[in-house]
Amino acid sequence: MKTYSAIGLMSGTSLDGLDICYVKFQFPDIHRFEILQAETISYDENWKLKLKNSIYLSAEELTKLDFDYGMYLGKSVKEFIQKNQIENLDFISSHGHTVFHNPAENYTLQIGKGQGIFIETGIKTIYDFRSQDVLFGGQGAPLVPIGDEVLFSEFDACLNLGGFSNISFERNSNRIAFDICPVNIVLNQLAEQLNKTYDINGEIARSGKINFDLLEKLNELEYYKKQPPKSLGVEWCMEFVFPLLEKSELKTDDIISTFTEHIAFQIAEILNFNSIKNVLVTGGGAYNIYLIELIRKKTNTEIIIPENSLVEYKEALIFALMGILRLENQTNVLKSVTGAHKNHSSGILIS
Repeated sequence: MKTYSAIGLMSGTSLDGLDICYVKFQFPDIHRFEILQAETISYDENWKLKLKNSIYLSAEELTKLDFDYGMYLGKSVKEFIQKNQIENLDFISSHGHTVFHNPAENYTLQIGKGQGIFIETGIKTIYDFRSQDVLFGGQGAPLVPIGDEVLFSEFDACLNLGGFSNISFERNSNRIAFDICPVNIVLNQLAEQLNKTYDINGEIARSGKINFDLLEKLNELEYYKKQPPKSLGVEWCMEFVFPLLEKSELKTDDIISTFTEHIAFQIAEILNFNSIKNVLVTGGGAYNIYLIELIRKKTNTEIIIPENSLVEYKEALIFALMGILRLENQTNVLKSVTGAHKNHSSGILIS
């Protein structure tokens, strides 16, 4: 039995911060793990704006941001290591921050140069888990289902409520997974119009009024009729969602209420259609009390919300797991999930 001590890094599209998870795994018995330390480092306004506007940058500006963000990740991890007096660390595994994600056109981009992390920390680093899958003909997303399969197989399904909602479950002895709909990438942007960082507990949504005309238009979007494998990116929201919201000319709290209803409807549809008995719910949206209430009303599926460390750090934890699988040259991306030509071991290694 081998022990791996690793740090997983995750930055989500909702821009709430950098998740750092220090975890210990047993190998090959990798479903045995322990989260030793974890922290979310909130982005200051400068970094939040840089990452939010990265999609509009020139090639040269984006290249610079890729390098700068890699150094930022490295410095953040180095401070985390020093603060927690971490001495045993085998590697760092980084998701990076997604700028572009368009597998239909054969490209995806997660910035945050692994070389920057390695130079700042001196620790072996694994990064860029998505590109190889897209080149193999896959969606490059979602990636966390390998962890759902290995670490959380006792649940019928795993649902993450982050910038986007995604779900993974077994069908015909294969793990399948896909993005369901946008969540915090839309809700947080709307909350900012009301000078809030996010809709705390879903209270804005609870106080607003649902507009059924807008709700119907959202539910009729073509993406929801597509079969998996499928995934979403911010570009899709900019093309299809935000224009609908702007055209509605509704008050912001009513838009938030309507969009929250839309999220609950889409998630419940998937749970009901696939006869999911119970689902493990993680990600920032798990704290949206009103959203969880709405989902519960629309389905008989048992909604299970675990302890806070798993709610907040499950994705960072799974990127650490993916790093182990990469080092052991074992499959860490599933073709049944992404639609790639084959299962494969993905991630660029810097040491």
